[in-house]
Amino acid sequence: MTDERPWAGRRLHFIGIGGAGMSGLALVARALGADVSGSDRAESPALERLREAGCDARADHDAAHVPPDAEVVYSTAVPPENPERAIARERGQRELHRADLLAEVTALRRCIAVSGTHGKTTTTSMVVHALRGCGMDPGYLVGGEVRSTGANAGWGAGEWVVVEADESDRSLLKLHPDVAVLTNAELDHHATYASQADVDDTFRAFLAKATEAVVVWDRPELTALATGGAAPAPSAAGFMLAVPIERVAYDVPDPRLGPDGVRFDWRGVEVRLRVPGAHNALNAVAALEACRLAGADPAQAAAALADFAGAGRRFEHLGTTPSGAAVYDDYAHHPTEVAATIAAARTLDARRVVAVFQPHLYSRTRALARDFGRALAHADVVVVLDVYRARERPEDFPGVDGKLIADAAADAANGRTVAWLPAFDDAQRFLQAQLRAGDVCLAMGAGDVDQLGRRLVAAP
Repeated sequence: MTDERPWAGRRLHFIGIGGAGMSGLALVARALGADVSGSDRAESPALERLREAGCDARADHDAAHVPPDAEVVYSTAVPPENPERAIARERGQRELHRADLLAEVTALRRCIAVSGTHGKTTTTSMVVHALRGCGMDPGYLVGGEVRSTGANAGWGAGEWVVVEADESDRSLLKLHPDVAVLTNAELDHHATYASQADVDDTFRAFLAKATEAVVVWDRPELTALATGGAAPAPSAAGFMLAVPIERVAYDVPDPRLGPDGVRFDWRGVEVRLRVPGAHNALNAVAALEACRLAGADPAQAAAALADFAGAGRRFEHLGTTPSGAAVYDDYAHHPTEVAATIAAARTLDARRVVAVFQPHLYSRTRALARDFGRALAHADVVVVLDVYRARERPEDFPGVDGKLIADAAADAANGRTVAWLPAFDDAQRFLQAQLRAGDVCLAMGAGDVDQLGRRLVAAP
């Protein structure tokens, strides 16, 4: 496929350009020929990478940053009163939600879209890695760094674009993928969804938008979401005919887990993964099914995954403490993810698993505190930090803090150590005294807990 620049002459300004999703869109927009500018709350490595790609990325939000002839791109996290949105509205400039621009990108090529409550970043990264290993060079936009490319987005030269489809604000419903993948479906974003039924309705609508195939985990509650109709397509005579959608239900009933990774059989091929955990076997087979549907050779795609090193902030090895403990960072921010990450750590033959958890969002903490406690209690030592507030205000959630989770973990831990240490400095001192050679320390959460992990491995 020729590498065209269809957006040449277009000017786009991204508010929150340093975010995982927005930075990827900005990189792809630049690759498509657009003039790209943007701002974020603070200086970051992401802004520097964007500048290296030719984007005018600035720290701080200021109306003066907005070019008067630019279309302004924003995410759900950017309120209307943001000064850059306000000046764009005052001038009558076009505003685009991030999802609308992503839909424009995906319309340029055949599209694989991966969604689900858990595992979508890793699964999307696996699809990208495997297709690249098959020489198919896809475009991609992922909510984390694909370690084998060192980036969260690229345009490539192939016929496919692979995207992570976000359900947190229902923006996945803007997409019309050729192949839709659903890894699982649980209630996670309590400010968006009123119930599990609401979540199911959204994922059902997402799968119904697929034009060629849907791929879902083989569980009754998920396969039931993939029962939509066929996509209409014109016949040679111009009549609209129903084109059957291929439906693939996948599973890995007996993965072989060990310190060196995971092995399992898929369509007569042995798959070997370096990344640990039964959940990653499921992620891998979902990715392989998507690659097969995109035309990749199954054996070649499986072989490509053998050197998949993971996605950024997904069981990412940060290093070893001076006392000899291995420290991993993981984005786990839901009880199911916390439990899966701790189970994966157990396969590493750890002396002890030490779980450090930073809750993310007050609404999620309030709704799932008991479930978080039960998941964390599977570790040998638990440290709970205070809530990473993100877009929520603590005054809107009186009485909600990380101690709710610490108390629940203590109730479920059968006497094992549980520490409520809201501040990073206190947690660092405690962990430096606790960690020993052979321990695996997991820094888990969707906030900035990775910085605590990096402090542990950097400490003298």
